[in-house]
Amino acid sequence: MAYLKPDKPEKVYVPALRKAKRKGKKLVCLTAYDYPTARIVDEAGVELILVGDSIGNVIHGYGNTIPVTLEEILSATKAVKRGAERALIISDLPYGTYHVNEDETVRNALRLMKDGGAEAVKLEGGRNRLNLVKRLVNEEIPVVAHIGLTPQSVHKLGGYRVQGKTTATAKKLIEDAKMLEDAGAFAIVLELVPKEVAEIISNELKISTIGIGAGSACDIQVLVLHDLVGLTFGRLPRFVRQYADIREFMTDAINRWSDDVRSGDYPNEDESYGLPEKVDIEALKKLEND
Repeated sequence: MAYLKPDKPEKVYVPALRKAKRKGKKLVCLTAYDYPTARIVDEAGVELILVGDSIGNVIHGYGNTIPVTLEEILSATKAVKRGAERALIISDLPYGTYHVNEDETVRNALRLMKDGGAEAVKLEGGRNRLNLVKRLVNEEIPVVAHIGLTPQSVHKLGGYRVQGKTTATAKKLIEDAKMLEDAGAFAIVLELVPKEVAEIISNELKISTIGIGAGSACDIQVLVLHDLVGLTFGRLPRFVRQYADIREFMTDAINRWSDDVRSGDYPNEDESYGLPEKVDIEALKKLEND
């Protein structure tokens, strides 16, 4: 009897987010920066993959996201695109790639879409980015906005602190979110925002909110994959729940392999290649002596 293979999960496109929000269905988003992790994340059923400028911290070892270049994001996006079949791929516009003028912003976003395979781009900022969002959307480039803590503005903000803690700043965040929706963004990241403010924004908007350190009311939750699985160094943010310690497993595997090499147990006979019987080993040894 022939068995039909189950259909592959449906590819996630931008309209799927609004449909999920209407149904009250929570979605998940993780970062990925290379082919193998993109495959793992995609095959695990994650709906959105963010090729984030957090690549600077967790891959390149920068102290913040500011040094990240367009070329670094572009290269990572290409690898992720090859590894992911279902998830919606969103690429960050790095610091400096959307700060000069609209034309340059469009060119940089088009490179991520056309050359990298991104299916949307993300940029940081509130009402100061409205014209950019409108222009990108007019050029058929889907846009994710990002307010609250905007890591590319770390020097202006004076560190990585919760945003919107006063009535005035909370009101500004809510207004910014509504304006970004009106400008055409299809989703908006809320980072390090009080949960009450994030809930108001999530309820007020028709587009999806993507929370990171913003409480459980957001429509989508995002984390840096390396934080989730224990591949980062130093203190984790309060909102991170670490589900595995891959670093410990890797260290143990490296130590055990190193011990086997030093003891002569690796490689053993089953892990080594030999010459075919027709090769005269004694003749080879004689050549060596000569």
